[in-house]
Amino acid sequence: MTDSLKVALAQLNPKVGDVAGNLAKVRAARDESARQGADLVLTAELVLAGYFPEDLVLKPAFVKRCHEAVEALRADTRDGGPALFVTTPWHEDGKLYNAIICLDKGEIVGKRYKVDLPNYGVFDDKRVFTPGPMPGPLVFNGVRIGVPICEDVWTPDVVECIAETGGEILLVPNASPYEVGKTDVRVQLGVKRVIESGLPLVYLNQVGGQDEVIYDGGSFALGADRQLKAKLASFREEVATVEFRRGQSGWECLPAAIAPEPSDIESIYQAMMLGLRDYVNKTGFPSVIIGLSGGVDSALTAAVAADALGPGRVHTIMMPSPYTSAHSLEDARACAEAIGVRYDIVSIAPAMEAFRSMLLPLFGNRKEDVTEENIQSRARGVTLMAMSNKLGGMVVTTGNKSEMAVGYATLYGDMCGGYNVLKDVYKTTAFELCRWRNAHLPVGAMGRPGRVIPERIIDKPPSAELRPDQKDEDSLPPYPVLDAILKGLIERDLSAEELAAEGYDVATVTRVWRLLETAEYKRRQAPPGVKITSRLISRERRYPIVNGFRG
Repeated sequence: MTDSLKVALAQLNPKVGDVAGNLAKVRAARDESARQGADLVLTAELVLAGYFPEDLVLKPAFVKRCHEAVEALRADTRDGGPALFVTTPWHEDGKLYNAIICLDKGEIVGKRYKVDLPNYGVFDDKRVFTPGPMPGPLVFNGVRIGVPICEDVWTPDVVECIAETGGEILLVPNASPYEVGKTDVRVQLGVKRVIESGLPLVYLNQVGGQDEVIYDGGSFALGADRQLKAKLASFREEVATVEFRRGQSGWECLPAAIAPEPSDIESIYQAMMLGLRDYVNKTGFPSVIIGLSGGVDSALTAAVAADALGPGRVHTIMMPSPYTSAHSLEDARACAEAIGVRYDIVSIAPAMEAFRSMLLPLFGNRKEDVTEENIQSRARGVTLMAMSNKLGGMVVTTGNKSEMAVGYATLYGDMCGGYNVLKDVYKTTAFELCRWRNAHLPVGAMGRPGRVIPERIIDKPPSAELRPDQKDEDSLPPYPVLDAILKGLIERDLSAEELAAEGYDVATVTRVWRLLETAEYKRRQAPPGVKITSRLISRERRYPIVNGFRG
């Protein structure tokens, strides 16, 4: 029986489906853990498969490959190095589990299965996994270690079972998605489980981007005294070892390094960087293409792309129409030069005239309206997609959550593209992010320091510039009002009456509600984007397109 246990926390960035690549990451982490003198390596949830694998785990060949990776790691542990708590899909007795497997000295010395399968928000685990039985602790080197998996610690039952069956330390593998303020929520959750069980706890989180979901890392350890003993960095891979010591009153975690927690606005920027970087790199695109309009959203998107990928992998294109102001042309060029990205100009005026001539026999003498505005946007979409097809870069769209929510966007126009870093960012937050980026160079950024978004872009009234003297407020409430109402409708599920009771104009709220509901069909066709808030409207708020309810 030992009185000391050193646990390496492997906060890794796996790629869903890349079992060989994920196996290599686990092996490298184990090598680093050995150099740190660890006895045991803990990995985050489903590290061999990547999280979340969705219906990949329904393919027997994929699950078989994960089993083979476990066997390879089992053989590795014959070298006398650290034991390994590896997480994987596991098929046994005709059932598929979300599992953690303990490997030591060339043997599988224990297995435990996730009990509480989440089926809300971005999660859909009940479709593919079988819940495991209530678990007791695993025994390693004489220490009784509880290994509740992610959702198992969000309610008290599993930890209570572990404590009642003799558990001494809690090691929790997670794949907990990022949203603003989530770190504090996780720590407070961990404190609750420590208070209830009296046991020290490690909360190991995955890091990386997977489609629309970002895992922000920020793993931590809590002592039995409920104090924060260690914290890993957010938004990057890290392997760090914490030590537990047996005392007269049980096991305690020794103090270790505590990484600083980024502010909310910095964490949003970091999430956008990580989401875009991983989406582009994991899908194999060499570069990105962005329509740069001289407005705040495209400027912010270009800044994020340069920070995430490096300026050399970002190509911006200004596509003026006869309604594009001289200020917008000047601002777009100044922004591209400040960020340091390639900038080209392609006028869409010839395309507008071609469409006018083509459609004139059908349109007759009907006056111009939103039809001609949408043609401009779609001409830009065709231009960007042609550049993507010819040159190989992925088009990144630039619409924000405020616009996507109310349908202030053109299908097959400014919604064209492969990814959208602002998809879950409200317009008012976009302005905050621009000001923050001008004052800070984010940790890990590959872009230039200093002011990268000209002040005039931030200060001028937003406009789509699809007709003379157009302003967004011609069609929408002022963005501070719109965003507050949208947060009430989307994040809080309030009714118009409830929002009116908070002081908002009933007619304005009703109008926004109708715009929100009628734009559902557009959002179904929008590209994926980074989840930032508690409710990503494309994945976590799914309303019927044909919908007669008026709330």
